[in-house]
Amino acid sequence: AQAAAHPRTGIIGAEPFVNGVVKLLRAVDEAALRNVRIWDEDATALLAALPDASLARVYLLYPDPWPKRRQRKRRFVSDASLAEIGRVLKDGGLFRFASDIDDYAGWTLVRAARCPVLIWTARQAGDWTQPFPGWPGTRYEAKALAAGRRPTYLEFVRRPR
Repeated sequence: AQAAAHPRTGIIGAEPFVNGVVKLLRAVDEAALRNVRIWDEDATALLAALPDASLARVYLLYPDPWPKRRQRKRRFVSDASLAEIGRVLKDGGLFRFASDIDDYAGWTLVRAARCPVLIWTARQAGDWTQPFPGWPGTRYEAKALAAGRRPTYLEFVRRPR
């Protein structure tokens, strides 16, 4: 949806799972999108390869929650990954996180609060319940809503260097 809405903006999609890559390739092909590149491995390696201040936005949408306590170390959001996201974002760039798992949203808020370059943009108590501007929704979001789970939308801005 972002690539179609902003055809002059380059989009990098990162998805390590083959089925997700196939679906993404099909959608890119069907929409004849020329501004999309796909990284078919873990996004951690992609972030490490990008230059400082090279991205205007980073989206992390419905990541695997690794819900068991012993699995949480596998979650994508960590102090290290947020530091990398902060490094690759331009000043004023946005990091957007969406999840239907309350525990993961709280986990993300705690770690983002420790990240010295990210500032939570919420101004009112209900901001985290509102989708991002122009948000088209996702398949995971629709499943969550159908199951009665309320999504969380967190947005952080990159502090000026």
